[in-house]
Formats: sequence, C-alpha cells, structure tokens
Amino acid sequence: MQFLNAFDYLVIVIYFVCLLALGFILQRKASASLEDYFLGGKKLPWWALGASGMSSMLDVAGTMLIVSFLFMLGPRGLYIEFRGGAVLVLAVMLLWVGKWNRRSNCMTGAEWMVYRFGDGIGGQFARIVTAIAVMVGMVGGLAYMTKGVGLFLSMFVPLEPLYCAIIMISVATLYTMAAGFYGVVYTDLFQAFIIFGMVIVIIVLAVSKLAGFDGNLEALAEQVTGTQHWTSAAPAAHVQMPRGYESYNLLLMFAFFYLMKNVLLGMGLGQDSKYYGARNERECGKLTFIWTWLMMFRWPMMMSFAVLGLFMVRDMFPDPAVIERAAQVVHASPEFTEVFGPDLEKSKWDDALARVMRQPERFPQLSATLSADDLLGEEWQTKLKLVSYEGTVNPERIMPAVIVHHIPMGLRGLLIIALLAASMSTFDTNVNMSAAYFVRDIYQRYWRPAASNRELVSMNYVYIVVIVILGFVMGYSATSINNIWAWLMMGLGAGMLVPGMLKFYWWRFNAGGVVVGTVFGLVGAVVDRVFPQVGVIVNGFFPAWFPTELSGFVYITLIGLAGAVLGTFASRPTHPKVLENFYRTTRPFGLWGPLRRKLPPEEQRAINRENRNDIIALPFTLLWQITLFLLPMLAIVGNWSAFGWTFALFAIGLAGMYVFWYRELPPPRPVTTTMVDIAEQRD
Repeated sequence: MQFLNAFDYLVIVIYFVCLLALGFILQRKASASLEDYFLGGKKLPWWALGASGMSSMLDVAGTMLIVSFLFMLGPRGLYIEFRGGAVLVLAVMLLWVGKWNRRSNCMTGAEWMVYRFGDGIGGQFARIVTAIAVMVGMVGGLAYMTKGVGLFLSMFVPLEPLYCAIIMISVATLYTMAAGFYGVVYTDLFQAFIIFGMVIVIIVLAVSKLAGFDGNLEALAEQVTGTQHWTSAAPAAHVQMPRGYESYNLLLMFAFFYLMKNVLLGMGLGQDSKYYGARNERECGKLTFIWTWLMMFRWPMMMSFAVLGLFMVRDMFPDPAVIERAAQVVHASPEFTEVFGPDLEKSKWDDALARVMRQPERFPQLSATLSADDLLGEEWQTKLKLVSYEGTVNPERIMPAVIVHHIPMGLRGLLIIALLAASMSTFDTNVNMSAAYFVRDIYQRYWRPAASNRELVSMNYVYIVVIVILGFVMGYSATSINNIWAWLMMGLGAGMLVPGMLKFYWWRFNAGGVVVGTVFGLVGAVVDRVFPQVGVIVNGFFPAWFPTELSGFVYITLIGLAGAVLGTFASRPTHPKVLENFYRTTRPFGLWGPLRRKLPPEEQRAINRENRNDIIALPFTLLWQITLFLLPMLAIVGNWSAFGWTFALFAIGLAGMYVFWYRELPPPRPVTTTMVDIAEQRD
C-alpha cells in the first residue's frame, strides 16, 4: 500500500536540504572558538534557547508512548507521565539550578566538578566519571533513536529501517558537525515552526471530527477503552486500566511518587548547554519559562491523536469483543505456535504479527480464520496491527495508525517531517553536548592542553562520527535494545541521583562522596538488573501497594546515599578556598552554615531572601506547569467545567510565580568566575 504521494516525498527532500544548508551557512561563525562551537559564544537570545529546549525534548518514541496513555485515560494520562514526559524537572531548573550552573562560567557539567571540588585527584576523577557517563549514555540514546526512527520512517517510505535511519542520522550528523551549538539552536528553531504546523493540523482534524459527532465522547471512550470519566482531569485514586497496564491502577499514588522523584531529580540537574550558553543568569530563568510554555503545545496535539484514535478504533472494531477473540485465535493457532513456539514472549508479539501479515501464505489456516467476516474481515492485516498480546487494543500503535487512516496524502509528508524534526532536535542537542564533554574534559584537559582551536574542532568532528557509528552498531546488533536503554537510565538515573543533589546542598560533601556514592549507586543498579531475584526480596519489605519500579528506585537511591555519606566522611573536606569560591558565586540554599556565617550580614540577607523566594515559588511553578498542560487538553475534549476550575488554579500558580520568582529575578550582570581561580587548589 502506498502511504505517501509525490508531494509528500518532495516536502521531505526539501526539509533535509534546508537543514544541511542552514548548518553549512553557520559553519564559519561556529568555528571561531571552542566557546562559539559548543555554547554559541554565550550570545544567543534566551527565546531562541528556550525554543531549542522545547524541540530537544520531543521524540517520536516518547510521543507515541504518551499518546497511548492519553488514549487509555484521557487528560488524566498526564499524571502517569509525571515520571518524565511532563518534564516537571523544568520547574526546578527555572527557579534555581539553571542560574546556579550559569554562575560557574563553566562549559560542561564535567568541568563544573572541578569548580565544585577542586583540581585534585578527587575533583579530576569526578570530572572524568561525569564525562564518561554522558558519552556512554549518548551511545545508548543513539542506539535507541536510530532503531525507533528507522522503524517509524520505514512505515511510510519504501526503504528498510536501517537505510531510513542512515539517511536521517547522516543529515543530522552533518549539520551538527558543521555548525555546532549555533546549528543546534537555529535548526531547532526552524524545526519548532514545523512542529507547530503539525500541532495545528492535528488539532483541526480532531476538532472537526468532534464537531461532526452528535454522540457523547465519554460514552464513546468507555466503549472503546473501558475507562469511565475519560474527559475528567481529576487525579483519581484508582482507575481501571487494560490488561498489561495494571501497575498504573493506583493513579494518584503513582503520580505523587513521581512528582517527588522529579523534584529531587531536578534539584541535581541544570547542567545543560543552554544554561552554560545563556548570556546571564537572569536569562536562564526566562529561557526555561518560554521552554515550558512551548512544551504545552505538545499536549493538545497528543490529545488530538488520542481522540482520533477513539473514532478509528470504533470504526475498525464495532464489536470490541472481536479484539480479544482475534488474540485468542492467534495464540491458539497451531501454525503460529509451530513457528514461534508455544510460549511466545510478550516483547516478541509485534514482530510475530508482522511476519503473519507479511507472509500470510505461511499461515493459511490462521489467515483464513482472521479474515472471516465474523472476526477481522477483509482488512484483517490492517486491524491485526492494533491487537495486543493481552487481547486488547495496543495503545502504542494508536499514533502511527491514526497517521495512516486519518491524515490525507499531501499532509502526511508534513506530519512525518514534524515528527522527524522532533527526533532530529533531540539528536543534535545531545550529540553536541556529549562532544563538548569529550573535547573539553578529556582531549583538551588530559591529552592536548595546548591544542589549537582548529585541532579541537577537528577532534570534535572525529568524535561525532565515531559515536554515531557506535550508536548504529549497538542499535542494529543488540537483541534487546530496550533492556539496554532501561539499564542505562536506571544506572545513570537512580545511581547518580544522590551525588547529583548533594553537591549543591551540603558543604561537607566532597569528591570522595561523589566517587563512592556513584559507584554504590551504579553497582546497586547493575545487581538489580542482572540479579532480579534480589529486587524481589527487597520489594518484600515494601507495602503491597507500592509499585515494583518505584521500590527499585527507592532502594537503589538509598544505596547511593549510603555510599555518598560514607565516601564523604572517609575523605578530607574540599579545600576551603575552593569551597568559599563556590558558595560566594553560586549562592545555593541548604546546609551551608559554616560558609554563610563568613559573609557580611547584608550579603547573608540577600542570599537568604533569594533562596527563600525560590523555595516558596516551587509549588506555584509546579501548579502552573501542570495546569498549563491540562488546559488545552480539556478544551479539546470539551470538558468546560473542569477547564474553569483548572484555569483558576493556573491563575493562582502564575500569580505566585510573578510575586516570588519573576519580580525577584537578578538583574543582568556579567559572570566573572573562571576556572583559573581554583586551578591550583588540591582537595
């Protein structure tokens, strides 16, 4: 079946040409210095950095996943995405960690470790570990993205997934290498306009569909998904989830724990190139503010995909019981079990169905049964894609199915470009950031301190080519890329959470705490992954209602905390001069009494006022962000009563932000701290 026409292909080609042209136009400007290449010379406007941040946080796989939860739950699917998709860490980055990192005047998060802990063995080790962690994570991220993007694009163009991924990643690699951070920001800005175009198209299609529907949307949603009160925004304590998603039944508890996790995780973040590259600390807050506003547009688009999915599933399966019967027929088919075995794993279900659909001659009896009028009918191959392992609608297939069945040719090319633009923005941001860690923190610091700017930029090109190749090799040779990616996220997430936090909030925390805490956390994550029976034993100490994935996060974090405290007290404190320089320039809150008392009373009062306002503003900022995402979704589904209450909460959050955050933003002032100030200190 042909999914694209000549116009669609022309639009895709023009898009790739424009990206390459923009990258090479900016090449000369980016090559002026290392700071120009990796941070845009710290001259880029805050609104451009914010738009780039929005583009960099979108990707095809993540969008498909969020659409699946919105399809199952309606607007309340947002609460499940407190785990990451709602990017609640932005609230903390907006208020304080963004400006704290900018005050260091560093170029990378690894270089920041020397700024915090000194230039001795401990500080250097912390720097190396941070750089390596980012680079290893980048390989995993590239593997995940090349696999996912290749599979997505191959659904619409007559090429294998590998070749689709090669074309996409090659284009992104070329313009990222050529233009550096300038290319990242300005191509992301260009791609943001494309994404907004997609948002408008999908919303118009969904609203038009609802305008012509004379039934009740909640009744339709309950018929299709089995979920009651589908248009509600209230975070119910318990919701009915389909088979395979039962772990999310306790919605309110799940949302609360992930809200807390995001706050804790955000308190250790902010080491993004956009903050290091901002013109001053005031613009760090402003760029995150516009970043969050722009992220809002993602949610009505995804809600529109979910609404269109309801109508699509209703039309394809007028009798919902057919879906379960189709799954039972497949599971019980002798032809199917002969090829795939009697105990097919759930993770291999989609691949098995794909083979049945592509090679029906190998499964003649099964194909005949599925194509019967009382089951799936003549279009059994199209409908079978939406049948899950458990015999329900596969929610993760909703978005691509809607594109195929509801988006007319001529618009599909634009829509595919917008989704590809989101993934390309994620790619260029992460590749540019990891390249800075290699060139600045490994090559220049330990191999070639006297290297010229031209040599450093050349090594950056070499690094990008190598890491992209490694990502391809990993993505197309690994048998379980999802497992590898999940392990990387657990190891680099829970394992490094405590060291990432304590470095900001405890004066006694030192490089020894970073080293031992990181090792303990990573070992805990590895043991939990390699020996899952250990996790089963530990989970026995938690209440029965506590989800396994949350309990795993808790005990790995506690292991990291024990290691951080042990390493801190087993080694000497950070050199006083390094510590004083850090506190006076960063001005964080937390356990900093011994250093705060050394400051003049007037300076102490100013720091206390700033910190107090930042903390008070946090609940207002979280309220603003959550309601900001809910409002357009409620408008899409027409729940105007909930919209009114949500808007009132939104206004309260925004007013609190104005009083405690915006009015207190520091005036624009140059940051003069340099690494020379502490380069000779030893911890």
